[in-house]
Order: sequence, then C-alpha cells, then structure tokens
Amino acid sequence: MRRLFSTACAILAAGVMPAFADTDLRAAAQDFFEPIPLSPPSLDGNIVSRTRVDLGAMLFFDPRMSRSGLFSCQSCHNVGLGGDDGLETSVGHGWQRGPRNAPTVFNAVFNIAQFWDGRAADLAEQAQGPVQAGVEMNNTPDRVIATLESMPGYVDAFAAAFPGEDMPITFDNFALAIESFEATLITPNARFDQFLQGADSLTEEELRGLAAFMDEGCVACHAGVNLGGQEYYPFGLVERPGADILPVGDRGRFAITQTVTDDYVFRASPLRNIELTAPYFHSGTVWSLEEAVAVMGTAQLGADLDERDVSDIVAFLRTLTGEQPEVVHPILPVRTDATPLPETDF
Repeated sequence: MRRLFSTACAILAAGVMPAFADTDLRAAAQDFFEPIPLSPPSLDGNIVSRTRVDLGAMLFFDPRMSRSGLFSCQSCHNVGLGGDDGLETSVGHGWQRGPRNAPTVFNAVFNIAQFWDGRAADLAEQAQGPVQAGVEMNNTPDRVIATLESMPGYVDAFAAAFPGEDMPITFDNFALAIESFEATLITPNARFDQFLQGADSLTEEELRGLAAFMDEGCVACHAGVNLGGQEYYPFGLVERPGADILPVGDRGRFAITQTVTDDYVFRASPLRNIELTAPYFHSGTVWSLEEAVAVMGTAQLGADLDERDVSDIVAFLRTLTGEQPEVVHPILPVRTDATPLPETDF
C-alpha cells in the first residue's frame, strides 16, 4: 500500500493523471483502498480487553474528568453524531472556543497520528491532551487521579482493567483505558467496503464518483483503510483558499516541528463517514460537502471540477458511511465526600 501510495503522489507531481475509468474500476480501487475490518486492530503497548474497554467507556462519558464537571470526551466526540460535535470549533471550559474543528473519533485508531497536526502519536497520548488543555477540560493529572481514587467504583474498575499492578490508577492508565474504548469505535461494512469485497453495491453515479476521485488525483492524499489520515500535506498546495477556510494564524504542523516546509501543513483528513461530520476542514467553516469537494479540487489539485464531477464525487463519498457503533451510555461510579468539587466560577 505504501508503494502504491507513493506512486500516486509521484504521478500527481508529474502532472499525469492515470485513466482509472478505462480499467477495471474495482481492481484499481483495491490497489489503493482497504475495507474497515470487522473488529478493532491490535494496539501497541495496550490491549482491547472487556474490562479495559468498559473502564474506558466510563472515562469517555464522565464529565467529572473536567475541572468544571461539565465536559467529557463525549462532549466534543459525540458517538451519536458521527464521532464529533457538529460545531465549527468546540466549546470548552468557561465557554471558550477551541482553535480547530474536532476530528471524528470514529476509525481514528487507523490514523498514523492524532490531531490535525499529528502532535499525538496514538489515541492514548491524544486522550491526555484535552483533559489538560485550558480551553477544553482545564484539568490536571493529579486532580484526575484524586477524582478517580475517591470513588470505589473506579478503584475496582482500574484494578480489574490493570490486574497485578500495585498502583493501577495512574494518568497513563487513564489514557490507555480510553484508547482501548476508542479503538472499538470503528464503522465497518460501508457500501464501499462491500464493493471492495466484490459486491455490486454502488450505483452508476457512485461508480462515476469513485472513478473521478481517482482520476482527478484525490486518491494521492486520501487512500488506505481510512481514505486519509496517513500523511501530511500543505493546505493550498496549488492555490491557497481564503482566510475564512485557512486562517492565517494557524500554521498547522509548523508549530510542532518548527520546520519551514511544514508551514500550513496538516494531516490529510480521513474521509470515512464524511457525510456525518460537517462542518469541514480544520477551521470548520465549510458546511456543504459539495463546497468542500470543490475547494479541495481548486486548492489541492488545481482542478476546476464541474458540477457533475462534484456531484458524482459527493455521491461516492456518501458510500463511505459505515455501520455506526452502538454504544450504551455507562452507569458512572458514585462520588463520595472525598471527590473534588466542580469548579464553575467562570
């Protein structure tokens, strides 16, 4: 897959577009894309056990992990809304607005790294960020641990999820449990997955959209199991979009690497379930999927896509919506007199 992906990038750099529509479309698609698996992948340095997943679900839904007692992981990554919050940028502690659109948590386990700038290597590292961010949950590791240790329900759940450990309640284990739960939030069996596996599950319009998606070069950045999430690219590779879409102050990956070539570089957005996750781009300023496709055509490919091409590509993108995970909101442990009180004096 990496060789094929690199080949596609080289083709784009040379300005030559392969005529995928003139070949066997399914075979061409199978070279670039993979179906979402039916079960979660294995995790480096972690396991997806029943006890750990159940604990992670409690932590994911528990607003007491925030200083105010108002915000949880679910607040910005709503499992009933495609894994995000449906806002341009998320609202956090003190009703502050975050700087970027919240990415979906669904299928995030397949991404090469987390956040738009890739600053977290995996979901466990990502889980530690929002808890401590002043604009999000505004908490501290020590306060999180004190909250967890104050509730017998959490003490027992951590002991079961991390057996044999002398001190199972740690901030690292907090993050590992959330990672285990989030790894289960995958969306298999999309109609496109069925197509890749041999079914005639796409309409004529959707097949045209798939062909256009590959012919126009979208596949160079949006390939693999998640149709993106694997590499970093400048936003505005050919033509920089307006400041409403690409805010001047947000320089992307440059803030992490301090490398000039990473100026305004972002991780290519995964396209799974894209019809459910408006608004689009890291700025969250585009609400129409049709507009988003047209912007990407101009900014990244230098292609002025006509109305039919946009419509066909959007039709194809809607086939990427998979089976949504059915998540039951857990019953959360009961607080005690030792549980830190929420701080809502904003």
